[in-house]
Amino acid sequence: MLNNPFFCRADALLRAEADALLGRIAASPYLHGLFADGKMMGVLVARAADGTQVVLHAFSGTARGLWHVEGFVPPIFEFSREQVDALSKEHSQQLQQWLFAKYLVRNGRGEVRSVLDIFSARGLVPPAGTGDCAAPKLLQYALAHNLEPLRIGEFWYGASPIHEVRRQGAFYPACTGKCGPLLGFMLQGLDVEPNPLESDAHWQIDEPLVLFEDASLIVADKPAGMLAVPGRGTGRICLQQWLEEHCGGPVLACHRLDMDTSGVMVFARDVTSQAALQRQFEGREVSKAYLARLCPCPPDGRAVGLHVGDKGKIVLPLAPDWDDRPRQKVDAEGGRAAATGYEVLRVLPDGCIDVRLIPYTGRTHQLRVHCAHPLGLGRPILGDRLYGGISDDCGSDRLMLHASMLSLRHPLTGERLSFSSDFRPSEEIS
Repeated sequence: MLNNPFFCRADALLRAEADALLGRIAASPYLHGLFADGKMMGVLVARAADGTQVVLHAFSGTARGLWHVEGFVPPIFEFSREQVDALSKEHSQQLQQWLFAKYLVRNGRGEVRSVLDIFSARGLVPPAGTGDCAAPKLLQYALAHNLEPLRIGEFWYGASPIHEVRRQGAFYPACTGKCGPLLGFMLQGLDVEPNPLESDAHWQIDEPLVLFEDASLIVADKPAGMLAVPGRGTGRICLQQWLEEHCGGPVLACHRLDMDTSGVMVFARDVTSQAALQRQFEGREVSKAYLARLCPCPPDGRAVGLHVGDKGKIVLPLAPDWDDRPRQKVDAEGGRAAATGYEVLRVLPDGCIDVRLIPYTGRTHQLRVHCAHPLGLGRPILGDRLYGGISDDCGSDRLMLHASMLSLRHPLTGERLSFSSDFRPSEEIS
């Protein structure tokens, strides 16, 4: 059964093949020169009709302008950049449609469809670069040559782009904007594992804890893996619904935590209290602190040297990565201001580092990006699948990020209240 390309945990076979490719590139001045600036690579392990194992390699886009590099699968469709550049801008939309109509891909049922038709069927327009990522290249080659895909993965080689967070050797899930619809078609007819992140079986979810309750508000400790509020298209119970069932009466959301993040949350019991609490969040009157465990220093050694007691402030503006939501990227021109304070609490024998994080702003994935980005702490949070936090040296089945403290004014009395929580024993790294 083929592993799910939208889940980036690599097994021993995939990791070994990826390491072999990384080593081959690093040992070759020619290949290293092609990819040193940073490139998403891909590997696919397949079975031929005679039962032999075949390993395929690919890279996303081009390598310093080259579509073909010996030892890597060819592009799905190749065209002359000179011809494209020569066309006037007024024909750009027509050109894009022409290009995507030429990108013909297969699926496991033997069906062939253009990228344009695949996206149009969903009412979407293909983003630029669709079809040039490593994963669809690998699948297209395998299906066109009657190979049975067994394992597939995408990982980074080289420097991290200044606007993104990429870590050499780290596996990443297939992107949602370009590859979501495309791979959704190509995987049809193949025996593919379900995405573990979309199954409750992946999460060993603890019971939420109610830390405080009165007629105006409820404060609870959310476990990792539980949605904070109802999610579209999911049948999972969220913390808000759980509180309604266990505490009775209305429970109204005032803020959110990512599903992967655990820790302290506050809910209102009535609309008046909800409005008062939301005003505090909007006015940045609520104090918050998080605990995070960071990955060991990556092999390239470019992470910031951190020692117990170190303190500082990270200021990096953030914007959505529209081609790969929900990922965020650093954007100095169009991003929204984002600032995070940090303090190093502990350095562990395995190289992991525990830090306290203080968000001065509340941008999506702010703490995760500020930790992982080379201009931040240079170390992703352990267990962070989006930003390179899956470590072979010290694994974690969850994102090691915990909302440990929340301080606010009571919406009725005005009294300052503070609530705290630590990682629960079942959430610690084994």
